[in-house]
Amino acid sequence: MKIRRFSPKQRKVLTWWVRDNYHEAIICDGAVRSGKTLCMGISFVCWAMRCFDRRQFGLCGKSIISLRRNVLSELLPYLRQLGFQCLEKRSENLILIRHGSRENRFYLFGGYDESSAALIQGITFAGVLLDEVALMPRSFVEQACARCSVSGSRLWFSCNPEGPQHWFYQEWILKSRERHALYLHFTMEDNPALSERIRVRYRNSYSGIFYRRFVLGEWTAAQGLIYDFFEPESCCVPPPEGEMERYCISVDYGTANPTSCGFWGLRNNVWYRLREYYYNSRKEGCQKTDAEYVEAIRALADGRPLAAVLVDPSAASFIEALRREGFSVERAKNDVADGIRVTADLLKRKRIVICDTCGDCIREMGLYTWDERMGHDAPKKENDHAMDDMRYFAMWVRKQEEGGFAATYVER
Repeated sequence: MKIRRFSPKQRKVLTWWVRDNYHEAIICDGAVRSGKTLCMGISFVCWAMRCFDRRQFGLCGKSIISLRRNVLSELLPYLRQLGFQCLEKRSENLILIRHGSRENRFYLFGGYDESSAALIQGITFAGVLLDEVALMPRSFVEQACARCSVSGSRLWFSCNPEGPQHWFYQEWILKSRERHALYLHFTMEDNPALSERIRVRYRNSYSGIFYRRFVLGEWTAAQGLIYDFFEPESCCVPPPEGEMERYCISVDYGTANPTSCGFWGLRNNVWYRLREYYYNSRKEGCQKTDAEYVEAIRALADGRPLAAVLVDPSAASFIEALRREGFSVERAKNDVADGIRVTADLLKRKRIVICDTCGDCIREMGLYTWDERMGHDAPKKENDHAMDDMRYFAMWVRKQEEGGFAATYVER
């Protein structure tokens, strides 16, 4: 890997700490693919190796998987080109980095949910880098910052924008001067490695709220339709003929609320929602039992082998009923905001496609809107049952992309 040149903003990131005794932190936010992640990683390690020896540092991402994919996959080869010795101990989530006579330890952490804060307690850092910090729980971020008690320690933050009421925007970006933090905002034009053709591709990959955040780099509120780019006339297709390579069913289970199930088939790296089952007990005037829903899923599969049945994790009794009938069940990942981002990305990239046989899913797509009364990204809790089962499926597909299709389900 060769980097021929850095933009002025990237050079600022790389060198800000050399003669700067005022700033105690650096914050880089802005558009996707704007070149902030790699230069932050290079600068963080160079600073650590220049200023410390035999110390511990934290490298944090939304998950350790995303940290390895988004940061380390490019950073470590580049550091080796610069003459650093990097020894990765995966079982310990540790990287030993040496340069000359100096050696420091860099520990990897995933800030996925509120329980993650406990993983980082008790350790002492000379510095910490938090990639995708806006996607991490506040408790984890504050615990990571509190671990930096070594004299001369500094904090490094990078992220794409979220909503303007997000705690990190309110407490760090708007208060960057008070916190003695250097704040740099990036656009795709700040990344000289991107050609104009690639920039156009990314601009065309997003729309609505995701365009304003990920392309324009704005901290903007979510409003209107969630999947505003989805048009049934152009986005929906007839189900492909013949057998598919793999099959999966996603389930949003309800008793008083509707139950929605999507039957998905894989062909040529595209997952098609081939058909669905949707039962609204209020509308029908009769609730169904777990056993009846199990039979509905059996009929939906129609004898096809299923890679998994993905079920709302709160539906404990239904999960047990499915397992007793021999189905391979996985508790779905129920992170709403992250799931919507992942679903939108997969829909835009045509990695998941809705077939024209799925009327209830198509109907809900046109009704699924952001709840503007909330202080964070959240959909209105209505017309969301097929949307939830599709979100569970999208998170499973993303997990497959991260771990490989032959991999088992790996915990974050």
